[in-house]
Amino acid sequence: MIKRTLEAIFRLLFRVSVHGAAPAPGSGKLLIIANHESFIDGILLGLFLPLADTPTFVVHTSVLKNPYFRLVLRFVPHLAVDPASPMAMKTVIRLLDAGKPVVIFPEGRITVTGSLMKVYEGPAFVAAKSGADILPVRLDGPSRSYFSRLSGDYPRRLLPRVTLTLLPITAIPMPAAPTAKLRRRRAGESMRRLMQEMLFASRPVQTLFSAFLDAIAIHGRRVPLLEDVRQQEESYGRLLRKCLGLGRLAAKFTAPDEIVGLLLPNISTTICLLFGLSAWRRVPAMLNYTAGSSGLNSACRVAKIATLFTSREFVRSARLEQTVAELTEVRVLYLEDVASALTWIDKAWVLAYAQWLPRLALPQGQVDEAAVVLFTSGSEGQPKGVVLSHGALLANVAQVRAVVDFSPLDKFFVALPVFHAFGLTCGVIMPMVTGSRLFLYPSPLHYRVIPELVYDRNCTVLFGTSTFLGNYAKCAHPYDFYRLRYVVSGAEKLSEEVRIAWQDKFGIRILEGYGATECAPVLAVNTPMSYRVGTVGSLLPGIEHRIVPVAGIAHGGRLFVRGPNLMLGYLLADQPGVLVPPASSAGDGWYDTGDIVELGADGHLNILGRVKRFAKIAGEMVSLGAVEAIAEQVSPQHRHAAVAQADAKKGEAIVLFTTDTGLTRELLQAQAKACGLPEIAVPRRVVTLAELPLLGTGKTDYVALQRGEGL
Repeated sequence: MIKRTLEAIFRLLFRVSVHGAAPAPGSGKLLIIANHESFIDGILLGLFLPLADTPTFVVHTSVLKNPYFRLVLRFVPHLAVDPASPMAMKTVIRLLDAGKPVVIFPEGRITVTGSLMKVYEGPAFVAAKSGADILPVRLDGPSRSYFSRLSGDYPRRLLPRVTLTLLPITAIPMPAAPTAKLRRRRAGESMRRLMQEMLFASRPVQTLFSAFLDAIAIHGRRVPLLEDVRQQEESYGRLLRKCLGLGRLAAKFTAPDEIVGLLLPNISTTICLLFGLSAWRRVPAMLNYTAGSSGLNSACRVAKIATLFTSREFVRSARLEQTVAELTEVRVLYLEDVASALTWIDKAWVLAYAQWLPRLALPQGQVDEAAVVLFTSGSEGQPKGVVLSHGALLANVAQVRAVVDFSPLDKFFVALPVFHAFGLTCGVIMPMVTGSRLFLYPSPLHYRVIPELVYDRNCTVLFGTSTFLGNYAKCAHPYDFYRLRYVVSGAEKLSEEVRIAWQDKFGIRILEGYGATECAPVLAVNTPMSYRVGTVGSLLPGIEHRIVPVAGIAHGGRLFVRGPNLMLGYLLADQPGVLVPPASSAGDGWYDTGDIVELGADGHLNILGRVKRFAKIAGEMVSLGAVEAIAEQVSPQHRHAAVAQADAKKGEAIVLFTTDTGLTRELLQAQAKACGLPEIAVPRRVVTLAELPLLGTGKTDYVALQRGEGL
């Protein structure tokens, strides 16, 4: 009777909903694991878990220090333990062996970040040793209540909505290892990955705009969110009004499901237009304004873009007048010119109706519909249009947030352009739908200005390429980055020189990641909880992989991936407007990354190079990345790029382009010998350039080097 009364009260107050089926009978041993968000987690699990028997709750000894919870625990079976204590874990194993269901929080303590905390090895070893069935349960909502241990700066609600998600039964087998200590550690890693998979698998299924609306409901309309070079923070409520107004304006000139070009920099208007188009079921195509008129015309043809929005102020400041004038195959609309099309009726619609009932005022999109079109960098060939769905983008956000504790207390500094997948998904979409604030800056090339702004605006998260981060380090004062919690590198291999420079000058460990535009884009990333120097981290939750051997390459294999963050398909130059779904030699739905990788025993990926970045010399495969690594060891202060060119005698020859005027073939030869590399890994020619050509994303333009363009 008491339980039913409490259940009714909690269901009414917290609007508790339970998703997922009750566990089917299995081995007779059931271990329930859950993330730990608040002091009421145990009560919620005890009241709403659909179990036949009352479970025993394993609680951290620190909980007993609170007199209120000592009182509550008197009414439920519980066991107070230190999760780091092996003897305490043996008691839990005995409970399981006796057939008693047990609830345990593998984190031990209540989260203070809003995300997953350290996962202890003890509960994992219990699961492996006992052979128990594991029922993962995701709690969502209690951390936003006043029963949590989050900082007072986090958004709180008196009675937040609470959701319990039950995932399918699983198990952790006892790992194979020579010592008990190592078996325990590997079991702990398995439990951590299981918890991360649980957080990801229980994500809500939404469109971009509905995710934005949910964020507003959680964090509140008055919460400041976005700031750009005008240095004026805009709140969720103001951004919503701008999204609705700009979306309605753009809808007057476009049709539903039409791909609409955006040629705009990193400013709040760009982001609001992107979300506004999405709200009106248009598909924004983010165009690379550094690609020149030829590249832009090609992108418009590939995606069959008929209408392009830009800004006169931006075109003038970026000196793109001639480029835009040569866009003869598309209708160019300037936002300043078409603003008058937004009538007083439209404004009244926004202010009196749409901003209060946006879900009713706008057409409902579908998760599996196209959300955005991006274009590959073209660093090794002709750019392709990549169509990403709402589900793929938000799945990638959920994958990253399952392993990294970004929170509303963070402020992202976003200088990577929004036409770049890394800048769009991680820099813009993630904070917009999760409550982290962001500062938008229009160019990553202002190496002296950016460190000062990171310092001045109190930013805590910085994304960049190795090239950009290296230049920021050279120009920054040692105290400019004192507030940074996370610096994440992607899009190109992190230079060892850059990694050491950040560690020595700022005391910051750069987290290197790896991805592809086709995967929305993040596939793997190092995290504070799982970090290995020289690797790109572990694959994110929800990503399947295959590593296929490649003839002529002794170590590693070609990486194929599949997951919910994979693109809908390509738009190709020979089939304009036709969506070509992902397929490869691994089968339909599998994406061929084109990268040669090694997967370590600890699950960390080491990128050895791209298949296209191997030269075949005298019948042997030579990694061009390894050639560049030799040059970096000899001349770490300069930039280097190796390409393969046709050779009549040996099939291909390696040419090294460098900014070091003193680098010679003899120096490279000596270093290769010291590293135990064969003579064929030494470039045939060394060509000196003042600067290596770069793409707008900061990557080396290998196509230009190979063709000799602009050299």
